[in-house]
Amino acid sequence: MDYGHELVFGTFLTPAVDNPARVIALAQLTEQVGLDLVSFQDHPYQPRLMDAWTLLSVVAAQTSRVKVTTNVANLPLRHPVVLARSVATLDLITGGRVELGLGAGGFLDAVAANGGPRLTAGSSIAALEEAIALMREVWSSAAGGIRLAGKHYQVAGAKRGPVPAHDVSIWLGAYKPRMLGVTGRLADGWLPSSGYAGPDQLPAMNKTIDEAAMSVGRDPAEVRRLYNVSGRFAGNDGFLQGPEEVWIDQLSELTLGEGMSGYILASDDPDDIRRFATVAAGVREAVEAARSGAVVAAAPPVPAGGFDVVPTPPPAVRRSAVQVLDVSERPTGPALDPARTYTPYQLQSGQHLIDVHDHLRAELEQVQDLVEQVAAGTLGVGAARSAINTMTMRQNNWTLGTYCESYCRLVTTHHSLEDASMFPHLRRADPALVPVVDRLQEEHHVIHEVLEGVDKALVALVDGSGSIDGLRAAVDLLNDTLLSHLSYEERELVEPLARFGML
Repeated sequence: MDYGHELVFGTFLTPAVDNPARVIALAQLTEQVGLDLVSFQDHPYQPRLMDAWTLLSVVAAQTSRVKVTTNVANLPLRHPVVLARSVATLDLITGGRVELGLGAGGFLDAVAANGGPRLTAGSSIAALEEAIALMREVWSSAAGGIRLAGKHYQVAGAKRGPVPAHDVSIWLGAYKPRMLGVTGRLADGWLPSSGYAGPDQLPAMNKTIDEAAMSVGRDPAEVRRLYNVSGRFAGNDGFLQGPEEVWIDQLSELTLGEGMSGYILASDDPDDIRRFATVAAGVREAVEAARSGAVVAAAPPVPAGGFDVVPTPPPAVRRSAVQVLDVSERPTGPALDPARTYTPYQLQSGQHLIDVHDHLRAELEQVQDLVEQVAAGTLGVGAARSAINTMTMRQNNWTLGTYCESYCRLVTTHHSLEDASMFPHLRRADPALVPVVDRLQEEHHVIHEVLEGVDKALVALVDGSGSIDGLRAAVDLLNDTLLSHLSYEERELVEPLARFGML
């Protein structure tokens, strides 16, 4: 049964404490490739993992569109009133980008070892039911205090609020009949993992949820069905074992047959994340066609002569008099083979590269616009004769500095991911690409030096030793250098990516 929910795709990343920057970079990549959701496991008793709510807050601050959620929150070590207020606060700060994956707490001994309540499996489920009701009371705008005389939670007159920016969904990680029943009666969504509940087990579990929902007068469609999935983009045997086309077929079938409408990839491999974005586009297309009743023939292969992934040309006008890249020395890769054909799915890899670059271009335009705004404000206050004008100038400089530093990190993260995964893959795939890839990687080092120049200009602007003109010159050089590099990379790699994929 298809419950008709809008499709959602995301990532389930390991919050490893030994490399926080990489975890955040993968979350940013999730947004850059067009996915909808970033999620993290929550095991507060595990010191090798970062604290989930701290990490979610940082990820939310360093992204602009993607939603964030626990997958799933450990209720016994997070009091529901405090948890509800944490969720609502972050939802307000992000403008409605938070959902709540919630669990009863599967590792009960570890919970108790860390000072949490000593629960049995049955009592942990009873505590979960009380907690769901309590959190929704916290999020309510109703008047009066909250009172709950439960077995596990006793609240006598607690104040409500804050109210989240949107109706936060509670998704339960559930597998056994009693938890599935709670999901059907009380939850907004179901969030199992394919490693614990394979596709063949979903029909019976869905039936249990549906029956529980109907027993309290709910429409089963009120419960969204999400699925943590893992697999390989190789092989040809089993669930999610094969190229993107296999994933698209299998996930589309789960949506139309079992009502699953959210797919969250458990992988810390940037290439998997990029390829999963291609899968997401394919599943959306297939499901939309099926829901509309359209009969869609398989898309014909695209001949090389009509290769329709169009690289972005470099800017026609330079902003800076300085030139740090000699474009005449750039090598070129193999020419297009006019006899070669490409499927639409193959073309997606090159298009994703362009889409990510377009995001970098758009953000760079915002940096330049902000520089000009600050420059105009600086000119407007003249010699800053008043204390208010002086404070305004400093505040504008700090705001600009924060934005520019964030952009520099974004570019560095993008290049680091390419250096670590995409470039080695293309070198192995086609020796004729080695000179091009080597040149692109060399340009990454040049761009890093240009970014360092922007950073120095920012520091000088903020501490008063420099000027807005110095920063403008550094950003102009970044504009010329980065946009030229992005165009060169697209010109040389969109076709090889169609042949070889991201991995």
